Amino acid sequence: MHTPHMKRRPLILSLAVTAALLAAAGGGWWWVKRGDAAASWVTARATRADIEDTTTALGTLQPLEYVDVGTQVSGQLRRVYVQIGDQVTKGQLLAEIDPTVYGSKVDAGEANIQNLKAQLTEKQAQATLAEETFARQQRMLAANATSTEDYQNAQTTLKAARAQVAQLQAQINQVQSTLRGDQANLGYTKIYAPMSGTVVSQTSRQGQTLVAAQQAPTILRISDLSTMTVWTQVSEADIGKLKLGQPVYFTTLGRPENKRYSTLRQILPTPEILNNVVLYDALFDVANPEGDLGIEMSAQVFFVHASAKNALVIPASALAQAKALAPKGPPPKGAKAPAAPPPGGDVVLVMKDGAPEPRPVTVGVRNRVQVEILSGLEEGEEVVTGWRTAEAQKAASAKNAANHMPPPPPR
Repeated sequence: MHTPHMKRRPLILSLAVTAALLAAAGGGWWWVKRGDAAASWVTARATRADIEDTTTALGTLQPLEYVDVGTQVSGQLRRVYVQIGDQVTKGQLLAEIDPTVYGSKVDAGEANIQNLKAQLTEKQAQATLAEETFARQQRMLAANATSTEDYQNAQTTLKAARAQVAQLQAQINQVQSTLRGDQANLGYTKIYAPMSGTVVSQTSRQGQTLVAAQQAPTILRISDLSTMTVWTQVSEADIGKLKLGQPVYFTTLGRPENKRYSTLRQILPTPEILNNVVLYDALFDVANPEGDLGIEMSAQVFFVHASAKNALVIPASALAQAKALAPKGPPPKGAKAPAAPPPGGDVVLVMKDGAPEPRPVTVGVRNRVQVEILSGLEEGEEVVTGWRTAEAQKAASAKNAANHMPPPPPR
């Protein structure tokens, strides 16, 4: 038979626990008693770990250097000497346009020059004869041995001969200029690699007719895959955090465990707007000696703002919990007031003798998950990260018991 005192005891204990939790949530976490609410606090230990404060974004890999190889002349693509994936060196013959038309123009130009040079030789000979005749007329005129009319005729003939020589020389220069252009076009029918690299695409096919009247048709693209550029799109909310030269690393879908490090090289000033989201391109380069980074690969990028190795860290929720349960009035009568945090400082709740105790801490690197503690906390100490109501704790215990329930006996 139960006594009235025994019936009232569970009710009194339940009210004490409820009062303690309400007081903790309302601003008096320093007077929570051991045995009243200690079992309801969710805690985590201060441990050693690496911590980073980063901005994450998605990026795409592109070669740092590439060139689209085209043709400057029109004609049929008679031969392509390389295939996609081939390694080429600068100056290597890649393709050839049918040279028949351009070769015939060069032959015609060279023949025309030979003809003009022959005419020039004839006119130069006539000019030489005219010079000698004029010189003789000068001497004869001085001795009164010729008429003024003959002297003037000789002078006119000399001027005409010299003019014809100059005219033919100008014609030769003009034809030579045209010939140089035709020879250049003939040379353009053979297409050479402007840089060393890998053939990554081919736009035109052998036998295709290419027209270069307005724009040079692209035949293929050569890329230097030894160095790749990661094009990362960063939102306008985060772009202000980035600084040129800051550390950055990324991983790929195929090798998420392999981090590749670099530094931020460039932020393009003109954004791209997608679905009303303003995105800026942030670029950095990475060496690709093994050639395992391919074009258009996706990259998970991490821009590092701050980092610490083997730091003392606690969950970020510990700071948030301390702020949520911060006192909003004077401590109850007889309760010890918490130590005052430094100006602008942070406080955590440390489990001491089964009850949470506020303690000022100095915080270093922080991110959304963890916080580095520079001072005020020792490794292994427990900090409060949350608390459970009696109903939540009972439900968790029931779930844990169900998970460890032995299987029923066989029938």
